[in-house]
Amino acid sequence: MNIKNIMAREVLDSRGNPTVEAEITLEDGSTARGISPSGASTGEKEAVELRDGDQSRYQGKGVEKAVAGINQEVKRALIGSAFADQASFDQVLIDLDGTPNKARLGANAILAASIAFARVNAVSKKIPLYRQLIERDTYVMPVPCMNVINGGRHADNNLDFQEFMIAPHHAPNFKESIRMGEEVFHTLKKLLSNKGYYTGVGDEGGFAPNLSSNEEAIEVILEAIQKAGYKPGEDISVCLDPATSEMWDNGHYKMYKSNQQRYSSEEMVDLWAKWIRTYPIVLLEDGLGENDWNGWKIMTNQLGSEVELVGDDIFCTNPSIIQEGIDRGIGNSVLIKLNQIGTVSETLQAVALAQQNGYHCFISHRSGETEDTTIADLVVATNAGHIKTGSGCRSERVSKFNQLLRIEQELGSKARFAGIETFKR
Repeated sequence: MNIKNIMAREVLDSRGNPTVEAEITLEDGSTARGISPSGASTGEKEAVELRDGDQSRYQGKGVEKAVAGINQEVKRALIGSAFADQASFDQVLIDLDGTPNKARLGANAILAASIAFARVNAVSKKIPLYRQLIERDTYVMPVPCMNVINGGRHADNNLDFQEFMIAPHHAPNFKESIRMGEEVFHTLKKLLSNKGYYTGVGDEGGFAPNLSSNEEAIEVILEAIQKAGYKPGEDISVCLDPATSEMWDNGHYKMYKSNQQRYSSEEMVDLWAKWIRTYPIVLLEDGLGENDWNGWKIMTNQLGSEVELVGDDIFCTNPSIIQEGIDRGIGNSVLIKLNQIGTVSETLQAVALAQQNGYHCFISHRSGETEDTTIADLVVATNAGHIKTGSGCRSERVSKFNQLLRIEQELGSKARFAGIETFKR
């Protein structure tokens, strides 16, 4: 079906910062939109957002240049064209941009258009987006890894580590899993309040208290799990994203928000080993920084058989970098973020490469999110088995959970819940 029109506009993400929304209309009248999210803790190798830099608008964060690129150059290239598949559409955008990191048109513009194209084809065919992405006989519903305590760059508190998550995996389906997670989330709020802690939330909807230590964050979560009526490690386990690239300081990792203590790569691995053997932790994301490849190898050799070791900043959803990690035996799982690579087809390529080589895939939002629910369909389409899209509140987070509830109901017997098997090595 030929493209009748494509347009873009400047809209807002969950932080109130501008981002790009693209809208595509086909000749049959089908219309759909896509919105690009934005991250705060970003890897050096990520595809690049295009921001205006005009300090008189949105403190320089405007995206009018990226919007204009779609409304002018991209529109001229696409109007009247038909594409056999997502990859051929995305390749036109990649070729138009002409840079290795999508910096000229902006990954925020390119991704918005790429998502809109996937969505409009689903609308035209009258099928769900997950089927448009990958057609299967049966699908796996994911375990929701809910970010219940925020730290690092996602909160103004004294916690060095960015995300403390719960994974309610002992459930018959996604509907019951999200119920379990929400019950723990609300129990945790009461527990923190009773202890005299602040219960405001950070960028991703998790609580952002000042605690006595990073360890106390896990301990209070485990207490909340028990008070909600569940067994830590059996019903609900813990996942971590310390975002250690943000802690890298002249060859060491610095606890920059708490005690200023510095750790070598080996000492960080020893820290994680102690935590994993003390607490019911099933997943560790970015346990070491994006450029610490030797440290990652040590961590993988020591902990890779015990826990899911997810690479975010080190892989950046980039197939060529993922392949290097596979060749070097780094990690055992890849975080998947659409805007790290910048198109839907390259994202699917990254997932396929990882899964074909025995790596898990952990589908992720960004801290600057929107109402766009594409990642909910993506995690189902790819059978990735787990997703993180924030905590148990804020509409830009729970919109993904709500979409997954709709998908599970629609699939009926054609869906199975991933459960604890997702995390097993």
